[in-house]
Amino acid sequence: MNDISTWDIARNLLDGALWTIGLSLTAFVLGGIAGLAVLFARIAKTPLPRRLAKGYIEVFQGTPLLMQLFIIFFGGSLIGLEISPWIAAAIGLTLFTSAYLGEIWRGCVEAIPKGQWEASASLALTHVEQMRYVILPQALRIAIAPTVGFSVQVVKGTAVTSIIGFVELTKTGSMLANATYQPFLVFGLVALGYFALCYPLSAYSRLLERKIHGSRAH
Repeated sequence: MNDISTWDIARNLLDGALWTIGLSLTAFVLGGIAGLAVLFARIAKTPLPRRLAKGYIEVFQGTPLLMQLFIIFFGGSLIGLEISPWIAAAIGLTLFTSAYLGEIWRGCVEAIPKGQWEASASLALTHVEQMRYVILPQALRIAIAPTVGFSVQVVKGTAVTSIIGFVELTKTGSMLANATYQPFLVFGLVALGYFALCYPLSAYSRLLERKIHGSRAH
């Protein structure tokens, strides 16, 4: 297979990049939905949901993503479930993303000055109404930049899923490097692929941060 052209390599890497994008979007959207649940549990007034959410976050932030993927992918077979690499990768990255986004958003909510809570309470708003009309709109503004920034970590995190056999950009590069004996060329293109995916997100995150700091200055 040494007759594989550079164009063939690039075309196959593009296919792998599309799977990377698909997995990233799946993990980010589903992880964002689950992250909202984690957020509301973390700021609940009753202690039980707060403790459960805190334990959930500590587990997924305190253990390697690779180990989490192994447990999901190989653990299913122990109970008679055959889980495909795609499903295992999506579940693993979704749980990983939800834990981090939930904690990022909690920090944004708690960054709202105490006076805002007191002012909304003086208007006889319920806790839900305080969150909906006063706190969350302000927290959302703060959260946009770190959330976009974290999306870069999600994209790069897809590379780990190659270990369980999911054929995304990194796995495609490994297979092409073995087939063509051109690891420098192949992995150079892989690196460019990740850069092309991540740089716009990083640049957008920095732009948002500058806008937020600029508006605060005024």
